[in-house]
Amino acid sequence: MKEILSVENMRKSDAATISSGTPGAVLMQRAAKGIFESVQWEAPVAIVCGSGNNAGDGYALAPILRDHGIECSLFLLGETFSEDGKYYFDRCVSDSIPFYPCEKADFTEYKTVVDCIFGTGFRGEAEGKAKEIIDKINCSEAFVVSADINSGLNGENGMGKTCVLSDVTVSVGSFKPGHFLSMAKDCMKKAVNAEIGISPLEKPYYLIEKEDAKKAFPERKNFSNKSTYGYIALVGGSEKYAGAVKLASLSNAAMRAGAGVCRIAAPKSLCRALVPETLESTLFPLSEKDGNIAFNENEAKELMRGMKAIAFGMGIGLGEGAAALLNYLLINYTGTLIIDADALTLLSKMPADAIKNSPCKIVLTPHNMEFSRLSGHTVEEILDSPVALAREYAEKTGATLLLKGPSTVITDGKDVYFCDRGCPGMATAGSGDVLSGILAAVCGYNKNTVLAAYGAAYVNGLAGELAQEENGAVSMTAGDTVRHIPEAVRKITEDGNDG
Repeated sequence: MKEILSVENMRKSDAATISSGTPGAVLMQRAAKGIFESVQWEAPVAIVCGSGNNAGDGYALAPILRDHGIECSLFLLGETFSEDGKYYFDRCVSDSIPFYPCEKADFTEYKTVVDCIFGTGFRGEAEGKAKEIIDKINCSEAFVVSADINSGLNGENGMGKTCVLSDVTVSVGSFKPGHFLSMAKDCMKKAVNAEIGISPLEKPYYLIEKEDAKKAFPERKNFSNKSTYGYIALVGGSEKYAGAVKLASLSNAAMRAGAGVCRIAAPKSLCRALVPETLESTLFPLSEKDGNIAFNENEAKELMRGMKAIAFGMGIGLGEGAAALLNYLLINYTGTLIIDADALTLLSKMPADAIKNSPCKIVLTPHNMEFSRLSGHTVEEILDSPVALAREYAEKTGATLLLKGPSTVITDGKDVYFCDRGCPGMATAGSGDVLSGILAAVCGYNKNTVLAAYGAAYVNGLAGELAQEENGAVSMTAGDTVRHIPEAVRKITEDGNDG
């Protein structure tokens, strides 16, 4: 796992490192060296500097470039400096490194442009000269390097209106949430971190890597059988959301992700259509009324029996029967209950303590709108503080929350994990259902719901990336992701594969 520090944690950790005896100028030099070592430089280089320590990283970088025979020039938005930044700017002057006001910036003759305008503490929108220079950078044909974070991008939530579009972003000290959330992936083609010797003062978040996800897929033994790897149930479907193909895709995703036995529970009328589509899964027909699930307590008891995990809600609708079955499971089920899709809306209408008082382990898989209904926060508030609000809700309810987005945030209220696997092609109907199928399977053979959640998110995202490579972002479907689950699992679990 790689550490991710909130902007405030990074600020405090930086200050503590300085207080303990490492001068800020030394940290700035380390940052500049880290940026230098992370890039294949092509001269000439333009370094665009704002004010503060982000600009200081640019001033410290320029002499390093010069010492390595790489021609560079500085472009300044103004002559306002931090103390350490002024130290390195004065060195640039003494080294005769040319500098100009940003109004004179013309990047047509530069092969590389370094963005040192705003740091991770930036809030609001880039305006005036800053917006103009960002637009110039984005219109240039140069290779663009952003120092610490792309200027204009919020370091805490990855939101921004006018942002530098980089070929590589070199974070300084540690990754920040804004390197992964919301718009981040659209702003940076690649993100790397330059370690400069700052230890976290407070508990960090964590970025999931291949070896972390691998722990959710233990080696399979010869002396085992289908029950070893879990009986799971997928409950969903309604007449409105015809759903037979969707449920078949769900079951295929679950089986490909290693479920021992997958049971599909759906309205009786859908089960007839599912028979030829789900040869490896068993069917559990549910009573129905007008094409929607009708609650039957005896069926509910039988549905739960022996199930390690149940994924509930995909295409199930918002009828009374579905609500009654969800309520029954919350009160009586003792395995792992994954609540997704329509069931999240049903859950939002239930008493606030329905999750907290439940005897089962609960995993919630909302996107921002669904989380808005659950939490009572607006989508705008969630976009502004996704990590804080997700952790707050998980802590309050005792659930494991998997907040879906360009990068997935997983939290149990104590720890926070980021999974940055996934791609634009997954913005298509059914992608969330595929994740639920994978998650149900992984929960079937993992007691740790947080491990299962981030392992499933990693496989789902990697399978989506593989599907996009084959089909392209425009044409891929959720079914394409399902087809690539075996390859994704193999890449994660087999040594030497690139996961």
